[in-house]
Amino acid sequence: MRILTVNAGSSSLKLSLITGDQAREAETLALRRSEIDREAVVRVLADRFGDVDAVAHRIVHGGTRYRSAVRIDASVRRELRELTDLAPLHQPKSLAALEAVSAARPDLPAVACFDTAFHATLPPAAFTYALPADWQRRWGLRRYGFHGLSHGWVARHAPEVLGAPSPRTISCHLGAGASLCAIRDGRSVDTTMGFTPLEGLVMATRSGSVDPGMLLWLLEREAVDERQMAAMLEHEAGLAGLAGSADMATVIRRADDGDERARLGLAVYVHRLRGAIGAMAAAAGGVDTLVFTGGVGEHAAEIRTRTVAGLRFLGATLDERANRRARGDAEITGRDGPVRTLVLEAREDLEMAHQARPLLTG
Repeated sequence: MRILTVNAGSSSLKLSLITGDQAREAETLALRRSEIDREAVVRVLADRFGDVDAVAHRIVHGGTRYRSAVRIDASVRRELRELTDLAPLHQPKSLAALEAVSAARPDLPAVACFDTAFHATLPPAAFTYALPADWQRRWGLRRYGFHGLSHGWVARHAPEVLGAPSPRTISCHLGAGASLCAIRDGRSVDTTMGFTPLEGLVMATRSGSVDPGMLLWLLEREAVDERQMAAMLEHEAGLAGLAGSADMATVIRRADDGDERARLGLAVYVHRLRGAIGAMAAAAGGVDTLVFTGGVGEHAAEIRTRTVAGLRFLGATLDERANRRARGDAEITGRDGPVRTLVLEAREDLEMAHQARPLLTG
């Protein structure tokens, strides 16, 4: 079965044709002003993806209803639109891509694959906020988690690379957005993102977790309004705010050249990352495998070095030569390290096809 995967990100639309467990064709379309170019989608589908049996769409938010992939029909479309309020920055792009591809190829059956679904196994202690119970009931305030397609791929693929089971895995998806997941026996038991993708780690332009009292302090003094605060937390904070650049390679280079802002940015980024890994290890009851994935996780050897250097208490070590040479899927475990450390290529497209296939074949 030939499955077209559609992944709408913040600045690009990624299309891949999956046959079996391989991507046969791939195309990335830049988003103009963060909007889907329908004409470009029609053109690419005709030119490069004519021979397709079905489509799998990455949908950011599935709420509490969608705990696994689902065939898309009119009812599902309506409910996905209703979930936009939970992810107003991300859900509209996913739905716009769905509409564009559906308009171009209405003959193709379609499946929705959710970034939140992998975290549907979170126990109540992990997904519940310490808020009044009526708030939680009225507004669905809970921790949902994101990057589930990437973490799900890690849960499934890491044992294949290791050639052995990995009962306790910590998945570090480090990219423009970043989150960790504690995986126990293939199931998510904790994660760093919460009700929104702002919670957790320092990211490229997102703040990660900050003291809510500080934000209230700013609002009460009218230092900023809600719109300014939302823009700052989402687009002007993180590495961009700390180091003056959202690009990790640039920050590392500037830090090596002695730039104090870049040095501080890296120190804060790694400090928060190490602490969160420790928390995930506690949630999983220990760690057998530590996995780095995502753009930064795969390509920034310096971040892997700095991070693992502070995790010896967990039993994590690096083979620095293997770390510097890692390309694609690679093991970078140090000598006699009880925790095996991997770099895995992020393959959300393969995970989407894997989830969609049983729904399409019956």
